[in-house]
Amino acid sequence: MSFNGRELRSKVENGRLFLSLDEVPIDDPADDEIVVRIEAAPINPSDIGLLLGPADLESIEPPADGRPGVSFAIPEARLASQAGRMGQSMAVGNEGAGTVVAAGRTATDLIGKRVGMIGGAMYADYRRIRAAEVIPLPDDATAADGAAMFVNPLTALGFVETARSEGHKAIVHTAAASNLGQMLQKICLADGIELVNIVRSQGQADILKAIGATHIVNSRDENFGARLSEAIEQTGATIAFDAIGGGTLGSKIMEAMERASVKAMPEYSRYGSTVLKQLYIYGALDTSPTTLNRLAFGFQWSISGWLLFPFLQKAGPEVAARLRERVVRELKTTFASRYTRVIGLSEALEPEVIRAYERKATGEKFLIDPTKG
Repeated sequence: MSFNGRELRSKVENGRLFLSLDEVPIDDPADDEIVVRIEAAPINPSDIGLLLGPADLESIEPPADGRPGVSFAIPEARLASQAGRMGQSMAVGNEGAGTVVAAGRTATDLIGKRVGMIGGAMYADYRRIRAAEVIPLPDDATAADGAAMFVNPLTALGFVETARSEGHKAIVHTAAASNLGQMLQKICLADGIELVNIVRSQGQADILKAIGATHIVNSRDENFGARLSEAIEQTGATIAFDAIGGGTLGSKIMEAMERASVKAMPEYSRYGSTVLKQLYIYGALDTSPTTLNRLAFGFQWSISGWLLFPFLQKAGPEVAARLRERVVRELKTTFASRYTRVIGLSEALEPEVIRAYERKATGEKFLIDPTKG
């Protein structure tokens, strides 16, 4: 049985970025493959990076050929970073969920079941994928429940796993009221790990307080530096996961860690504290350069990037399986995602909708349901 369906694609060409809905054939599944009718796929910040990338949103235009889609100008300063994808039509959507509508010889037991999956090309009507790469959802779970069971849940669990494996006892997290941040707070409460949450508004602080957070610092407060140092001193946090990326926030976190560590030193050292301070940058909500006041946090520090798939590869299959099992167990509690808007595939190309999900605003999460049109 073969299928035809739409697929949302992003292409950089001739100084512009093009988004289109393309009709694509879905070949019959191989023996170990299935075909899933996609019913839910979240729009995560990591998806927006591929979907819109370097586009200037103010330059939006309909395509010249009249097909469903839009295009944007790309500022010249950003073009060099796109050389690797020039001319390639790229399918978008990291994760999703839906119902299995066809299967190869060794996977027929999955027909009719709802599954969650990750692997790209999820903003589409159908997805052919290896059966071993999906997770059957609990009987009481909807496609929306399982749509975001990979990226945010495994990232939050990965932060805790990383902190433990590297010998840290408490964590600092930025953009902490996000969907991912709320999951991380719930995990830390359940696992007895202290967490310092950095937010940008009282509304975000209230979201975290409602789920039991005790250490919340507003980066827009005048006394932010002092309050951050106090929270780090109370918790002993020496590792941070930063979703912001650009600007000086990462440096301020390292400085606060150093101040807390120096206070506990029995004697002065011109090289600063001997405590290793670790900053992982995992997001780019601020795309400006990362600025570090290097002399303000001594010489025992490390700054690097953190991505989910390299982490899972390094952690190994046993750890990955353990984390995925926990996600399934707590799918409707710890790892529940709440969506403020559900849109169809075609709606994802409407200018006002694009501007809305590109804002990546706290408390706003979009879900694509291709069955809505």
